[in-house]
Amino acid sequence: MTREEMAALYQIGVKAADPMRAVTETLRDQPLPAHDALFVLGLGKAACAMTRAALAVLPKPAAALVVTNYENESRVAGAEVMVAGHPVPDENGLRAAQATEAMLAQAKATDRVLVLVSGGGSALLPAPVEGLSLPDKAEVNRILLAGGMDIVAMNAVRQHMSRLKGGGLLRAAHPAPVTALILSDVIGDDLRAIASGPTVAPIAPRAHVVEMLRACGIWRQLPDAAQAALLRPEDDVPVISAENHLIGSNRQSLNAMAKACRAAQILSTALIGDVADAAEVIIRAAQDRKCPVALFGGETTVTLTGSGLGGRNQDLALRVALALEGQNGWRFLSAGTDGRDGPTDAAGAIVDSGTCARIRAAGGDPAAFLANNDSHRALALAGDLLITGGTGTNVADLQILSCAR
Repeated sequence: MTREEMAALYQIGVKAADPMRAVTETLRDQPLPAHDALFVLGLGKAACAMTRAALAVLPKPAAALVVTNYENESRVAGAEVMVAGHPVPDENGLRAAQATEAMLAQAKATDRVLVLVSGGGSALLPAPVEGLSLPDKAEVNRILLAGGMDIVAMNAVRQHMSRLKGGGLLRAAHPAPVTALILSDVIGDDLRAIASGPTVAPIAPRAHVVEMLRACGIWRQLPDAAQAALLRPEDDVPVISAENHLIGSNRQSLNAMAKACRAAQILSTALIGDVADAAEVIIRAAQDRKCPVALFGGETTVTLTGSGLGGRNQDLALRVALALEGQNGWRFLSAGTDGRDGPTDAAGAIVDSGTCARIRAAGGDPAAFLANNDSHRALALAGDLLITGGTGTNVADLQILSCAR
């Protein structure tokens, strides 16, 4: 496949997770139960598109609020749009959380709350529990991201530091019933982990989270206030349930890509864990050359040891390029469906057998860049970055490996 063909196939996967289509079809096929007033909350990287679709088919709500990241901000007629920091929460996110609680407090038992959830919502809506400050939460996020924890483990921690996560939004909306339409960015589609599960029960009790953090060697790095929050006794609160509907996922995007490319086969729907291990999976597939186009979906993790700039997809692509340097006939794409890989302007990268040579020709050392977690700079020198801008959706990452037999 050419670079252009590979980028086009990636875009087919992104479009398969189109939030407007998913919301429209779900509300058409599963109308909301009867209610008096309607309150709408859109939360996450796809919040603008999801809310726009919902408001187009529903009666005018009593209030509608959208909370999304800066890159995906757009106007939504009939709703207030608030933007906040991601992946590290900021003051705008704190204000958005306060606005969310104020809106939900208006809902009565005869009303209905519609929550439109997509990836990124965890960082975008920080509502620190008592005794915990926003800087504390931001520091916890930084530590979790640098520690190489997967999204489920990170969100298990975040849930116990927020008033709105782990079902907290249901308590804020009580006694109004809640319906949630959820676009999954979590491999396996565990609803408790998507945006830290605002409309579902927590992933794990506090004691288990503390044990996990100690096992990972992260516990002592946490701020004192965060440790204190996690050492509190479990809350004695009533169990409240919601109508939760999964409306889009990484697997659906992979299926669309496989349908669009006859030569393609899905080799893995769970390319997860440490990025070095994931790279070995790609490298073996490239060496085996069992199929001309191999598709993978997942979300890896990177343990930061250097001071460079990059993201998990760029790191994965550079590792593959180094391992397969000089072996002709392959090309590899790895990119996030949200259009942003880590704190960079790139969705990911498209690399081939000449990537490392291009980096060296531009005066760089690809191995040194990788050791410093500086994959963005390395791939920029090679001209291999994939830059799409914000896509308005988020169903984790997609990978395409093209090999000539």
